[in-house]
Amino acid sequence: MTSQRQNSGFRSDDNGQSSFRGKLLTIDSKLGNQDVEGLKFLCRDCVSHKKLEKSSSASDIFDHLLEEELLSEEDPFFLAELLYIIKQKSLLRYLNQSKEQVESLLPTRGRVSLFRNLLYELSESIGSENLKDMIFLLRESIPKIQMEANVYRMDRKHRGHCVVVNNHKFTSMSDRPGTDKDAEHLRHVFEWLGFSVHVYDNVTKGHLDKVLQEYKCHPGHSDGDCFVFCVLTHGKFGAVYSSDGTLVPIQEITSHFTAQQCPGLAHKPKLFFIQACQGEEIQPPVFVEADAVNPEHVSPSLKDSIPDEADFLLGLATVPGYVSFRHVEKGSWYIQSLCNHLKSLVPRNEDILSILTAVNNDVSQQADRQGTKKQMPQPAFTLRKKLVFPVPQEKL
Repeated sequence: MTSQRQNSGFRSDDNGQSSFRGKLLTIDSKLGNQDVEGLKFLCRDCVSHKKLEKSSSASDIFDHLLEEELLSEEDPFFLAELLYIIKQKSLLRYLNQSKEQVESLLPTRGRVSLFRNLLYELSESIGSENLKDMIFLLRESIPKIQMEANVYRMDRKHRGHCVVVNNHKFTSMSDRPGTDKDAEHLRHVFEWLGFSVHVYDNVTKGHLDKVLQEYKCHPGHSDGDCFVFCVLTHGKFGAVYSSDGTLVPIQEITSHFTAQQCPGLAHKPKLFFIQACQGEEIQPPVFVEADAVNPEHVSPSLKDSIPDEADFLLGLATVPGYVSFRHVEKGSWYIQSLCNHLKSLVPRNEDILSILTAVNNDVSQQADRQGTKKQMPQPAFTLRKKLVFPVPQEKL
């Protein structure tokens, strides 16, 4: 516990004069109705709307934060952040913290999104006589408009299904050592994001058809927010190999999930991540294998692989005609980078396209460090809105 206090920059009150609960009650007594409304708005990404609507005091909100393990005596930073934002900096002393200390920790520990913080700051520029109405507007109207118009909805009963096709062994092609590490990492990260993850190993063409048919008709889509389909295998441009050597066009996979074929996913984001070949296989130096190469091939548009309708995203490990590398022990550059950036950037409320841009940069730099072995991932998408995964409450 001592080390946790040191890491957070906070310490509990050791003089025995008041308990942590007593400090929270003191803070509650010094906050007005407008402060409570501000706290409700700032906590909407972390606490359910129903709970916040029923909260009539700051103390009620503190109880919810304690219940969600967002607040504790050992680490009260989130409350300090909230008090700082609503300009009740004098109350930080009850948490044994100063304005300067909070400011120094905000870049690395801040939980309130920049978007929500900005909206609250905008309310501060309104005259005091209109402040209450403005906060009400921010709470009831602006977030709803922003979420419905610009960001995909992510508040249904469950996040959705994530399917991982992981082909390690083939009947007529070389094995893909390292792919199990990719599958393990994908399962770990997407379960953390709230998905129900289903991994299928060494999938034949017949099995793939059954998997596609199952998820095309899955009743769970109607209550889900999103759908993810990952393929780890060999391939050529615009197509992937089943474990029994059948070449399956990527478009054949994605077409199962159009609004017409899969009504449960209509207007919802559908993400496909492909770690596979883009040409003929080569045998590179030790520890690094190529999942693709065909540098002389001139390819059509990558968008031909996704349906000509909204809400699809296709992420390929490499641009057409070039190799995508896989470490035989650590997994592929692309999938490992994708998982690592999801872990680091989802808590910062980054949208999926920003995350994939960071992945592009990371993978290209890895390739540069390998000398002549270069790789650049490529996304294609018809998304209509920003896709921002809610910040998971658990830590990885």
